[in-house]
Amino acid sequence: MSQVNNIQNVSRRSFLKQTGVMSTGFVLGVTVPLSQPILAADKTGSDHHEFNLFVSIDQDSTVDIICHRSEMGQGIRTGIPQIVAEELCADWSKVNVVQGLANAAYGSQNTDGSRSIRNFYSAMRQMGAMARTMLEIAASKVWNVSIDSVFAEHNYIINKVTGQKLSFGYLAELAATITPPSVDDLTYKSPKDFKIIGKPIPIVDLPKIVSGDTVFAQDIYVEGMVFASIERSPVIGGAIKSVDKTAALQVAGVIDVIEMPKQSFPVVFKPVNGVAVIAKNTWAALKGRKALKIEWDLGANQSHNSDAYLAELTENIVTKGTAVRSTGDAYQAMSDAKQTLAATYTVPYLVHAPMEPPSATAIVADDHCEIWACTQAPQGVQQSVAATLGLSQQQVKVNVTLLGGGFGRKSKHDFSAEAAILAKQTGKPVKVVWSREDEVRSGYYHAISAQHYQAGLDENDNVTSWIQRSAFPSIIWTFDGKTDGPSDMELSLGFGDMPIKVANLSCEKHKAPAHIRIGWIRSVCNIQHGFALGSFVDEIALSKGKTTHDTWLELLGDTALLDVKAQGFNYKNYDMPIEDYPIDVRKLKHVLNVVVEKSNANQTTAENEGWGISVHRSFLSYVAVASKVRVVNNKVQVLEMHTAIDAGRVINPDRVKSQLEGAMIFGLSITLMGQIDVKDGAVVQSNYHDYPVLRMHQSPVIHTYIVESDALCAGVGEPGVPPVSASVCNAIFRACGQRIRSLPVNKHLTV
Repeated sequence: MSQVNNIQNVSRRSFLKQTGVMSTGFVLGVTVPLSQPILAADKTGSDHHEFNLFVSIDQDSTVDIICHRSEMGQGIRTGIPQIVAEELCADWSKVNVVQGLANAAYGSQNTDGSRSIRNFYSAMRQMGAMARTMLEIAASKVWNVSIDSVFAEHNYIINKVTGQKLSFGYLAELAATITPPSVDDLTYKSPKDFKIIGKPIPIVDLPKIVSGDTVFAQDIYVEGMVFASIERSPVIGGAIKSVDKTAALQVAGVIDVIEMPKQSFPVVFKPVNGVAVIAKNTWAALKGRKALKIEWDLGANQSHNSDAYLAELTENIVTKGTAVRSTGDAYQAMSDAKQTLAATYTVPYLVHAPMEPPSATAIVADDHCEIWACTQAPQGVQQSVAATLGLSQQQVKVNVTLLGGGFGRKSKHDFSAEAAILAKQTGKPVKVVWSREDEVRSGYYHAISAQHYQAGLDENDNVTSWIQRSAFPSIIWTFDGKTDGPSDMELSLGFGDMPIKVANLSCEKHKAPAHIRIGWIRSVCNIQHGFALGSFVDEIALSKGKTTHDTWLELLGDTALLDVKAQGFNYKNYDMPIEDYPIDVRKLKHVLNVVVEKSNANQTTAENEGWGISVHRSFLSYVAVASKVRVVNNKVQVLEMHTAIDAGRVINPDRVKSQLEGAMIFGLSITLMGQIDVKDGAVVQSNYHDYPVLRMHQSPVIHTYIVESDALCAGVGEPGVPPVSASVCNAIFRACGQRIRSLPVNKHLTV
């Protein structure tokens, strides 16, 4: 768990500098260890930073709480403050949430990996408890009583003997003069006394979202700014041979045409090679861009075709690979088996397709740059822009807007770097606007993949041997330009931590070079691994003549905690200590039992209907999904979905429910229709008409169940996605007898 290493009073001037918000009262700063991302691409080089997080109490008793994470609908601007306010004993109606700027002092601000709560829960409680304690000390001085004679409640410190009250605002100035006590001396509320944590509090941004009074990156306006639309190379590595700007410059409102700097490898988050049209408004920029005449040298990646590449992966995946985890002799046991089963599963390239495409606005001076961006990683923006402009990170100010969806796309900083480059070249504030077509054709992509599974069964239908293989281009290639297959980090996402108990096991990987920009997407490699494992267990169940539920319970065995490192796997465990977050097979069984019981998935269905189930551990949480579908005349209709999660202690059940519902929709979009094709190195799809997401008429009734737990907080935003594909495809088989092993479903049936 994250621990506070240093807590101190912070000057109001420092608070203003750190947050951009003026405080008139008591300000508390806190130091928290850095939270390492799944990919350590944005390290600052320091293990600890001062003034990570702040709480400020004004004289009117308003409590300003900084949220250093990015809000994209998941509710983190509510969840983080809930934790602080609970231990502070604040009146929630008096809490004001302030968005933190990019600052290394906060530790990791990367809002991805489903880790915002789990990495900062302990530190947030400590900060709230420290502020409360200092206010209690101040009150005890005013009344000349011991600190044991006072307590905090709803923005007041109350005298236990007399019942007198002093407001937080009244005490703020005195509290600011008090030396903070040791962290070891802090006391915390018992969970049974929680009044804010665990409550379904509406998100703080809800009124503005409902009224449309919110500020997204596309809403930013800076006096004197111009607009940029960029024609980018359709193939990664493609270079400009020639540009004819004549027609573009004749479009009314177009100011200039600028060639972007040449992209180097590795691609990381650098802008793609391209030509920017600068104009007085977005429409003129788009019209001018269409008038450009560009001749490209598309380079080596123009030979990449996704169909041929997937066929190559599928052909190779049935051969022996490099083992990353093993026990016993899987190949000998497979040879000795009475019966063997084998299946290959594939998932195509996928793109994020959030409702709001990327956008960033930049102002650049000789010694300063200010950015407004819909970013999940403000410090990453700060670092990338500083490196691009030759500035120090402290000279780059990053303002975080609300995000109209993210799913991992907005953890990449290329669009912010584009804005900074163009602002410097034009000498004007520049807003870079990505269109939907830009986002689909020039983004970062979930890796295309192939998985192969084999099982050997004895004369009693017991699984005695298990071989599984995975192949996909690695996200690490984006950062080093060399890696040509799955990394241990990626294989830790639902593959190397596969929970099936079997005496003879071999988990293997195959090489797969990258040809387009690979980037994390919601639940990352758990997508393909959850689909393959959940489908294969269903196929084993059919072979055994048992329910999938019973087969899962049987295959999970009687082990309580799974130790995959003992079988040679370099398991990453989402960068958390395995002692704190073990692979608990009992929790997998429990969420599976919950969802089957609640959904009645083991009951017989009507003709042409079927239930499918699956279960998966990801981001330290356990999720099971049961789906009911109907298939008539080769048309699939998903009727209802049920999902259960064990995510440890839950801060805001309303947001957990919302995240699960969103995960079902996101997972269904991938399962039914998600596919990016690459032909001659370029992405074929361009918008929602050919990369569709789930429509309202396709959306089923969704039921969610949250397992109550006092365990450490785990992830919520991503874990709901992985079991969806297997659950739906298993249901389709039950409904019509067609086994779908290659996503998406609409390649096989009408959706």
